[in-house]
Amino acid sequence: MKPLDTTVVDVLKDGSQIRQKQMIADHYARLARARETGEKCVYTYVPGNLTELIRGFDLLPVLPEINALQSGMRGKSRDYIARAEKEGHSEDVCTYVKCDIGMKRSGNIGPTGERLPDPDLLLLSYTGCFTFLKWFELLREEYDCPVAMLHVPYQGDGKITDSMRRYVVDQLRDKIIPALEEASGKAFDLDRLRESLARSAQAEDDLVWVLQSAKNVPSPIDAYFGGVYYIGPIFTAFRGMPEAVDYYRELRAEIEQRLERGQGPVTPDGELESERFRVVVEGPPNWTSFRQFWKMFADEGAVVVASTYTKVGGVYDNGFRHDPDRPLESLAEYCLGCYTNLSLPTRVEMISRYVQDYRADGFLINSVKSCNSFSAGQLMILREVEKRTGRPGGFIESDLVDPRYFSASNIKNRLESYFQMIEQKRAGGGQ
Repeated sequence: MKPLDTTVVDVLKDGSQIRQKQMIADHYARLARARETGEKCVYTYVPGNLTELIRGFDLLPVLPEINALQSGMRGKSRDYIARAEKEGHSEDVCTYVKCDIGMKRSGNIGPTGERLPDPDLLLLSYTGCFTFLKWFELLREEYDCPVAMLHVPYQGDGKITDSMRRYVVDQLRDKIIPALEEASGKAFDLDRLRESLARSAQAEDDLVWVLQSAKNVPSPIDAYFGGVYYIGPIFTAFRGMPEAVDYYRELRAEIEQRLERGQGPVTPDGELESERFRVVVEGPPNWTSFRQFWKMFADEGAVVVASTYTKVGGVYDNGFRHDPDRPLESLAEYCLGCYTNLSLPTRVEMISRYVQDYRADGFLINSVKSCNSFSAGQLMILREVEKRTGRPGGFIESDLVDPRYFSASNIKNRLESYFQMIEQKRAGGGQ
């Protein structure tokens, strides 16, 4: 097994971050050996992924967004995007998509430096991001394999109805499970799914505890930059697996220890010594300059105490848990409740609650140029959250994995101005 390339992103990590990195590296190495071992794989997406169901058939999940962000962190995305654009894809297309297509056309080399297997099934769980549909169509053209789609109704009114739940459950039973049986050659095992869902709920409990530990002052974690490491196992290939339960138990113990010691979060340059600002962040991070981006916050003593990006694979802190007593209904509710499937008023309410509950000094948007799922409506969200909380909002712009749209000087200037504004409000008694 080849180690993950760390030449581009050199970030100091605590024990749990190192462990999750190894877990994901081992998974990619297993994928690279799949054709030799006879294991089969399913390409699917992070929001609304059906990992417990997929792994119940001994199929291995492959997540194109994770491939793309890893390519960004390894400095590969520029060439992959350029190749996709040269072959006709617009500059306005989601850069995850172009990076993934370019990676496939360049040999489909994964984060461990080894080739990923072609899918035995393309499984799209559509949860609010229209781009996933088009991306899925492109992948269908790239691979000669079966296709299955789970259509998930949008939460336009901010609630899950019985008819919506039933609609998704019917698809799971009548379309998705038969497709997985066909791809794997194995029969559906309900008891095995129940066991996986029970483990998922266990891991979700610990993850929520970790994320909510940021309500403490000082916060022992950074819920955005550090948070992307914490969500790795549960949002990718390990939800429902014993490895996820072990990881989140270890992570929780690690954060409990940091709380007892009064420690702040780990940053690229070591532990943050002084928490000067507490902010909530909306939008995905930039991956091509991840360390530099994180360091801009750390240098200002700014800690992200809550973020919407760490909820893209499940908003567990709203109370949802996978339920082994209601297996298919539970999977349906998970898909329906993903952040990308929430209406803008629901997002405003959630973010406003974060600002208040986590005692944040303000709210910051990282508007990603090519991600319509996040960027649409963000200015309205900014105004509404400011109005409801009385805390100042800030706005920066970058991209997911296209280095052409990361301007370090521009972002740094905006962040410095934003934090100065917070300090001025404090001095004037505004906070």
